[in-house]
Amino acid sequence: MGAVTATGPQGQGQGQTLSSHPGLLAAGAAGCISALCALWAMRGLPLGTGVFWLASFPLFAAGLGFGPASAVAAGLLALLLVAVSAGGFAALIYLVLFGVPAPLLVAAAFRSGPGIAGPGGGQGGRFGLSLPLALLGLWPLAVLFGAAVLLADDGGLEAALRETLTLSLARFGLPAQEALVAELVRVKAGAIGFWGAVSLLANAGAATAFLARRNLLPGPKPDWAAVRLPNWYPLLPGAAFGLFLAAPEEGDLVALSALLLLLVPLFLQGLAGVHRRLRGRQGRRPMLVAFYLLLVLFLQVIGPGLVALGLYDQIQRRQAPRQS
Repeated sequence: MGAVTATGPQGQGQGQTLSSHPGLLAAGAAGCISALCALWAMRGLPLGTGVFWLASFPLFAAGLGFGPASAVAAGLLALLLVAVSAGGFAALIYLVLFGVPAPLLVAAAFRSGPGIAGPGGGQGGRFGLSLPLALLGLWPLAVLFGAAVLLADDGGLEAALRETLTLSLARFGLPAQEALVAELVRVKAGAIGFWGAVSLLANAGAATAFLARRNLLPGPKPDWAAVRLPNWYPLLPGAAFGLFLAAPEEGDLVALSALLLLLVPLFLQGLAGVHRRLRGRQGRRPMLVAFYLLLVLFLQVIGPGLVALGLYDQIQRRQAPRQS
């Protein structure tokens, strides 16, 4: 009891050690929760797939509320817990999907501030969303190239994707027809990158709202609909398209996957453009619900249209709300 209620200088210093570092406390809690979400799915527990994709939410909450260092510390702690509990391969999956991209996006958001103008005309706090949006295409691209290099001696990326798809179809009791597998292999990497980007973006938005409701966000919430990619970014999908046209048949998969991954940020910017154009209109919510329903049903048609809209808004940057 005496150690707990000590009031001397030494006791005061010990009692203030953790309370004076809220970012460290947030990082510890976020790392444990993030690891729990990942391990929940890796152990095959109920609703594991949905819980798995929430693993980046605690990292964003710690980083956006207490700085990039908190996100890095939370990611390292979660990585350690996953490695100890589920092994090295599970830790690698966590690292690629959550452990690196979430802290990286937080650091980029703080670095590229001061932030985009809010709906009322005020500044969006200390956050900038231009570079993080670009990283949603650049990070999956880096992972794609890394996987292609690592798998070069084991049959290549295409063989690994083909084997994974065959096992997945067999698990669902579906016939692994060669034509179907070949078609899915071509878009598999792009689909994974797209879903990963959407997951990170959704968790970042949810963490921002969570912190804002508790007055823990360093500034007003940013206006996500006014985000703009850096001026140099549209050059990258153009270069990827040129490489895809010039790629030999054996390099077609990597070139196509790189092109699809680099188009994801433009797709997301097109979504932001739809939200911005519907702002202030009567029946905005029903219109957005109908739009997303059509998007799910006709993604192959509306998707390229959203990419074109994102590119159009990028070109018309001076007339549209700008980030910086």
